[in-house]
Amino acid sequence: MKYALIGCGRIATNHVKAVLNNGLEFVAACDVEEAQITKLLAKHGLEETSIQHYTDYKKMIAENELDLVAVATESGIHAEIALYCIEHGIHCIIEKPIAMSIQDADEIVRRSQEKGVKVSACHQNRFNVAVQEMRKALEAGRFGKLSHGSIHVRWNRNEGYYTQAPWRGKWASDGGALMNQCIHGVDLLRWMMGDEAEEVYGQTRQRVHNYLEAEDVGMAVVKFKNGSIATIEGTTNVYHQNLEETLYLFGEKGTVKLGGTSTNNIDVWQFADETEEDSRNKGLEEATSNVYGNGHTSLYADVIDAIEKNRSPYVDAVAGRNALELVLAVYKSQKEGKPVKLPLKEFVSTEMTGEF
Repeated sequence: MKYALIGCGRIATNHVKAVLNNGLEFVAACDVEEAQITKLLAKHGLEETSIQHYTDYKKMIAENELDLVAVATESGIHAEIALYCIEHGIHCIIEKPIAMSIQDADEIVRRSQEKGVKVSACHQNRFNVAVQEMRKALEAGRFGKLSHGSIHVRWNRNEGYYTQAPWRGKWASDGGALMNQCIHGVDLLRWMMGDEAEEVYGQTRQRVHNYLEAEDVGMAVVKFKNGSIATIEGTTNVYHQNLEETLYLFGEKGTVKLGGTSTNNIDVWQFADETEEDSRNKGLEEATSNVYGNGHTSLYADVIDAIEKNRSPYVDAVAGRNALELVLAVYKSQKEGKPVKLPLKEFVSTEMTGEF
């Protein structure tokens, strides 16, 4: 399967590892700064290979027959690039968020279905061992009736992080802590709570990072169609390093808390119908080298299989759209000072310009 990577920044190394682990034919890499491509390939010992370098993704697509492309650029141009790839019949893995407006996300879903192109939103934490165990228990009905859930992303991002890539923290190209750091957790929460969110009330603030446009802390309450409720907390204000990303799920017959820096550990695992297998889940810890976890390789493997078997990817474009919708709903709620009903029909991150 012929593969190309668009965007060679901070997250790109995880994509390259996934490409190598899955034996894809790495044809080309693209970045507006060619030095970024050289640096990335050298990091993985690929500098002497025939991988082509491009600074224009349209030229790259015109000159190569590609089966699969990963879009890992700044967030503000994810949708534009993805829609161009879809139009040319190329399957896509899109880094989060898949777009900056609900209209663009809906268009990605619509056009990919129309064209028969597979699109996967890169919410790789769904493949964490701990997350998979929680999902298995949920699908087996072990929680019983769901009561509530919550996600806490309590991380640190200093000024160096934002100066390293000036697009970060801006409404047009990124958004704030909820959109950039918390959206993986938002995806997991929505997925576990039955996916059908119907109302969101949120508050966001900029308390510490006064050199940004966007929020550095946000909180929200979400109401789901199944009657359950959930809370979201996302921040980059934790002193002085990342603290945790924790996901809680409470049901009438089960309580699970996933922890670690990126929902990679099981901190609490309690069920009414305790089985012998439960003992291995208690205290489960999945070692990760960074907060992005190990899920990219599994996500790539799933997308390859989805293309070969002509099925939907495990984390499809709709999943990416739904995570984005919750974050945009929190923003809209902050802007309007009242709860927001879902589904969102129209909202774009730039509507928050001047909020702080």
